[in-house]
Amino acid sequence: MQLDIDIPGLDRQFIGGSWTAPSNQNSVDVISPSTEEVLTRAANPTIADADAAAAAAHAAFYRGPWPRMSVDERTETCARLCDALEKRLDVLNRAWAFESGATIAHGEMINSGAGVAVWRGALEAAPNLPWQEARDGALILREPIGTVLGILTFNGPIVLMGMKIIPALLAGCTVVVKHAPESPLTARLIAEGIEEAGFPEGVLSVLAADTPVTQHLVSHPDIDMVALTGGTAIGVDVVQRTAPRLARTALELGGKSPAIIGQDADLDEVMGTLCDGASGFHGQVCVSLSRILAPKERYDEVTDAFAERYASFTVGDPFDPDTDRGPLAVERARDRVARYVASAIEEGAQVVTGGKRPDHLSRGWYFEPTLLANVNNAMTVAQEEIFGPVTCVISYESIEEAVAIANDSPYGLAASIYTNDQDLALQVARDIRAGSVAINQAGVSLTQPFGGYKQSGWGRECGPEGILEFTQIKQVVTGTSYLDN
Repeated sequence: MQLDIDIPGLDRQFIGGSWTAPSNQNSVDVISPSTEEVLTRAANPTIADADAAAAAAHAAFYRGPWPRMSVDERTETCARLCDALEKRLDVLNRAWAFESGATIAHGEMINSGAGVAVWRGALEAAPNLPWQEARDGALILREPIGTVLGILTFNGPIVLMGMKIIPALLAGCTVVVKHAPESPLTARLIAEGIEEAGFPEGVLSVLAADTPVTQHLVSHPDIDMVALTGGTAIGVDVVQRTAPRLARTALELGGKSPAIIGQDADLDEVMGTLCDGASGFHGQVCVSLSRILAPKERYDEVTDAFAERYASFTVGDPFDPDTDRGPLAVERARDRVARYVASAIEEGAQVVTGGKRPDHLSRGWYFEPTLLANVNNAMTVAQEEIFGPVTCVISYESIEEAVAIANDSPYGLAASIYTNDQDLALQVARDIRAGSVAINQAGVSLTQPFGGYKQSGWGRECGPEGILEFTQIKQVVTGTSYLDN
């Protein structure tokens, strides 16, 4: 497989708004998950690069113009960035397919569709937020937190610009954008768009850094807030590293999201959204509906429907328009999925379809869409986030038991309920402990506040609340208050 797109700055880092020579000549292979071939090499960020990025962001916030500009001025600059990203969407989607194995169709859906809606919604919302309110005896100001470290993941390097980075910028923060090490191509294309947009010096840096460099940035005294998308274990590590200086955190973490299929649900209609909701991007989605809760009387019917659909998926080259599912993004993910499937079998689960590398693909980090039956909610495969193409079907006898099973999880990110009874659907939605519950559909709204309950994190991104997440409130006492009486 040949890399057929031009990637800027492969031998450079983007720090403070400019391409700079790396602090050393350390570079890493960019490997195709589809073929395991080396596509190119990219400079690997170092601790010195991280220090330079943090220092640039700190200087830009505490001595530069960005947080002192009006919200309209910041919105105008961020709009130029959005224009630059949209102009590059075709090449960004192609770069993402090269580095992470996302199909072109998935990239167009999540980036060209959802991503544009998210960042355009933020641009529209920002000028109308209550940045300053006159209240009884005081002026209430919402001011930017400071310097933000935005930690993005390989499964959303583009859409997360709209969910995290642009909201932080609109709030007046300066940002170090920390892409996953698996995202060196998309990260550099995004940096090129940032350069084109013309931010003041120091406001933005982009580093596709590995774990040690990321941990250094999380612990850095020049970073005032860490906004993370990642696994729950990583979230715990971020909290521990930021605790000594009480830095703010916003954490969008893991999930083990349930979908309850009601006794009265039309299964054909259910499959229209739930199949992709359970297996989109090969399960490498935090809100993947990986636990399917089916009525005992319809268990076989539901299992057969999923098995038929999963077995029909074409797994292969993400650039082929006929491909439904590409490879997993990293080799360790494929190995992790195989271990979870093996442990499920040991605990008594049955592999209905999938469960192995596709027979026709000897190279690449591929794994078949896998459906497990005879699963109970106490099994490891039903309790732990796999982040891969494994779906469990669990039976229930009453809707009350279904809700109890749905809530019997350390996570609470997303859920779905399928039923024709709207009153029941709303009651179930209220009873499920999750940050998002969809009725008769799969997925979440990325134009409204989104985030988790329990170990799925805290804080909200998207919508007006996603911008205000990067602010803090100041009261300016201006007149008579109750204290004077």
